[in-house]
This record gives sequence, C-alpha cells and structure tokens, in this order.
Amino acid sequence: MSLSEQLARWVGASLIDRATAERILRYEKESGSRKMRWPAILAVSFGALMLCAGILLFVAAHWDELSPASRFELVLGMVAVFHLAAGLLGEKVPSIGIALHLVGTACLGAGIYLAGQIFNLQEHWPGGVMLWALGAVVGWLVLRQWPQALLATVLIPWWIVGEWDLATEHYAGSWTVAAQGLLLLAILYVSATPREPNRYLRLGLRWVGGIALIPLIADVIFTADRWWLTRREIPLTLKIFGYSAAYLPALAIAVIARKQRAIPIFGAAFWVAALGLISRHENPEHNPWIYAWIGLGACAFCYWGMNDNNKVFINWGCAIFALDVITFYFSDVLDKLGRSMGLILLGVIFLAGGWVLNRLRSDLIARAAAGGAQ
Repeated sequence: MSLSEQLARWVGASLIDRATAERILRYEKESGSRKMRWPAILAVSFGALMLCAGILLFVAAHWDELSPASRFELVLGMVAVFHLAAGLLGEKVPSIGIALHLVGTACLGAGIYLAGQIFNLQEHWPGGVMLWALGAVVGWLVLRQWPQALLATVLIPWWIVGEWDLATEHYAGSWTVAAQGLLLLAILYVSATPREPNRYLRLGLRWVGGIALIPLIADVIFTADRWWLTRREIPLTLKIFGYSAAYLPALAIAVIARKQRAIPIFGAAFWVAALGLISRHENPEHNPWIYAWIGLGACAFCYWGMNDNNKVFINWGCAIFALDVITFYFSDVLDKLGRSMGLILLGVIFLAGGWVLNRLRSDLIARAAAGGAQ
C-alpha cells in the first residue's frame, strides 16, 4: 500500500487531520527528491546508456558466430534479464530499477530488428518502430514510470513519420509535411509545464522538444515543397491526409492538456504552416521573408513565455532570434562587404547586439518570474 493510501486511511479513521497528512506527504516527496542529486542522476543515466551500448556492441561482435537459435535466445534474454534485474533491485534502489527497466525497453527495439533479421522477415522498418513504441506504452501502463512514457512520446511520432516517408518516397517535397508536424510537436513539448503530476515526464518533454526545435525549423525551411523542380507533386488526397495527421493530433493534445491555454499552440501551428509556404523558394537561404518570419516567431515565443510565465520560451525565443540574425548576416550581408569591414560589423553585432539581447532577456525573465515562472 502506498503512503498516500495509508494517509487516507488514517484520515478516515480520524487518527490525523487532512492538513497533517498533506504535510507528511509533502515532506516525504521533498526528502525523496533530495536523495537523488544531479550527479547521481547523471551517473545512473550515463551508466544505463553505457550498459546498453556495451551489451549491444558485444552482441554485434559475436553475431556471426552464433546459430539462429542462439541469436533468438540472446535477443529474448537481453530483454528479460534487464527487466528481471530491475524488479529485484527496484525495491531497494528505485533509481537503478527505473534505469534498468528503460534499458530493457531499449533492448526491445534492438531485439525486434534482430528478430526480423534472423527470420528474414519482410522489410518494413516503421513496423518495427511501431512494435517498439507499443512495448514502451505497455511498459508505461504496467510500471507507471516516466522514462517509458517519454520513450513512447519519441517512438510514436517516429513510427508515423516513417510510414509517411515510405508512402510518399516517390514524390518531391513530401518530407516537409512530416517536418512541419514534428516542429509543431516539438513546440508542444517545450510548452509542457513541469508540475505535478508527472513532473519528470514534463521536464523530459521540454528537453526533447528544446533539443529538436532549432534543427526542425531548419528542416522545414530546406525541405519545403518545391515540386515544380521535378514535376512529381503529391496527390491532393494524400496531401490532405498528411497535413491532417501532421497538425490535428498535436492541436487535439493541446486542447486536452492545456484547455484554455491552448490558443498559443494554434498560433504556433499557423506560424509553422506559413513558414512552410514562405520557404517554397528555390534558394531559401537568400529569401529575406524567411528571416523576417523567423524573427517574428522568435518575438512571439518571448511574448508567449512572458504571458505564460515560461522562462524556457523566453530563452529559446532569444536564441532563435540571435541565430536568425547571424545566419542572415553570413548569407546575405557578409559577402557584400570587404573582409575587414565585415569582421568589424560582425564584432559590433556580437558585442552590442549580444548585450542588448541579454538585457532584454533578463528583463523578460524577471517579469515572468514575478508571475511565478517555471
């Protein structure tokens, strides 16, 4: 029986009042969080990663020496051993148990593809990702551990994008649909507020979305639909289905999860769609409208972060704006100036522009902090 259930029983038996139960539960949560400082978390995460990589490397080195039966046994054993070890150690050291369960689920993906290789199954790689995502979802439903849910939030979009890529591999400009959907999903992930319940899952979503945000903006720009160059346009029906799958699920999740605060996600969807349209240029790196639109989006990010008391959006908005200015300078300004003048102006941009941007960022974060920024 969990501590919260025990406290509820004691409150029901009038042994303690509800305020005392809440203080006890808060104290236990805070004391439990103090047990795992960031060096310990880093050590456990790095250890799990190295353990998984080392075992997979060992298997790959001896793969040709094993019979098909031994290979299949090894694949099953890899998945089972880690989950069993996690079950045995999780009672005493919960962090180790969570890490080993995650390694077991990661080995599941390798096992799926190795099993396909053993039995010479028909090649359809998104199907393997689908089974891996299903394993992560089942792991989360059984274990209720946030790393399983975080892995599923990465694998499910990967599977959908893989199916789209194979279905449209003969058409030009098809990847921009997937890139726009992934960019909107990354923005949705970044907007996750790290609060209870599922605080660590929300923090993980922020990290995943933040890491993918800038590369996906570049992906949308440089993979825009330029079908007229090859005359292989995506059929209208398939295009409607693709854009619906790219935008509607993220918007539906935003409405369910954020409720009244979902309006900025709809604004972000409009910004992503317009970025895809503006980028339909033969040389997007020389299109000034793209830089203007990205700069406007960066300012909107900062405004959103200030209104939503979200420091992460302010930081990313400033970073995107700085990269936008630097990229525009190198692509369209530097080659029009002399070498010395170009370097002087670049130094002024870094010094003066960096100081102004950092001052503005600090002011915005201070305003957001006054409203309880997270």
